Amino acid sequence: MRADAAAAEPDRAGQCSPAAELHASPQQGSAGSVVDCVPALRADWAFFLDIDGTLLDIAHRPQDVSVDSELRALLLRLAAASADAVALISGRSIADIDRLFAPLRFAAAGQHGAERRDHCGQTRRSVVPEECLAEARARLEELAASCPGVLLEDKGSSLALHYRMAPQHGEQLRQSLREIVAALGDEFDLQEGKMVLEIKPSGRNKGAAIAEFLQEKPFRGKTPVFLGDDLTDEFGFELVNRLGGHSIKIGVGASCAAWRLADAAAVRTWLHAYCARFAAS
Repeated sequence: MRADAAAAEPDRAGQCSPAAELHASPQQGSAGSVVDCVPALRADWAFFLDIDGTLLDIAHRPQDVSVDSELRALLLRLAAASADAVALISGRSIADIDRLFAPLRFAAAGQHGAERRDHCGQTRRSVVPEECLAEARARLEELAASCPGVLLEDKGSSLALHYRMAPQHGEQLRQSLREIVAALGDEFDLQEGKMVLEIKPSGRNKGAAIAEFLQEKPFRGKTPVFLGDDLTDEFGFELVNRLGGHSIKIGVGASCAAWRLADAAAVRTWLHAYCARFAAS
């Protein structure tokens, strides 16, 4: 495998444009084709990794996914190859991230950056008005109960309605949540994702979380590489693009990311290539 194969130079004009297409996934061609569609590998990278849709295939319900031993081993090897510059950046809560990856505990940003744990284990959380959140929770419970197949996920500082099993309710839910968020005032935003609508603390997103990590060891001074698949990841792509890093969109859909991989299997293949190049034998 030519792990350091040069790829075509992405659009560096600073404008958001569709990511470069992946020409062959691991199921369609050789593993080398996965590496050729992304930037040439370099040792000085800091990895910021989304979970659902990026490291793992998306399930109908968030609780239905699991992390296999191969992925745990891959992330441990990636941490060794990058001098521990690996952070998980997710819409899930940090508690849920730890449950998935146990017994491993990585630096992590949860709830789209509403909470963040640094490499030393110190966690910071956004302060939200509990009374407003309780009011929103009650409204969302009513909505979920009235729409069979819609699931409410309470993450602590944010609330999500998943409608993957009931897509016909999407527009009704979207309008209802817009009204709820407007009534909450400036403390909360509505965040849309793949078959999910989320009420989250305002001013926090994945890009802001990555920027904070980059001010700290072991990420400081390294080139940021962010992999994600959803609308919520565009904040991270934009930040990484501004800093001259590498933004990699997973799957289809317009994005301001500079590069693209087909799916979670392609992501794992590419990360294995990085480890093969830079991990100590």
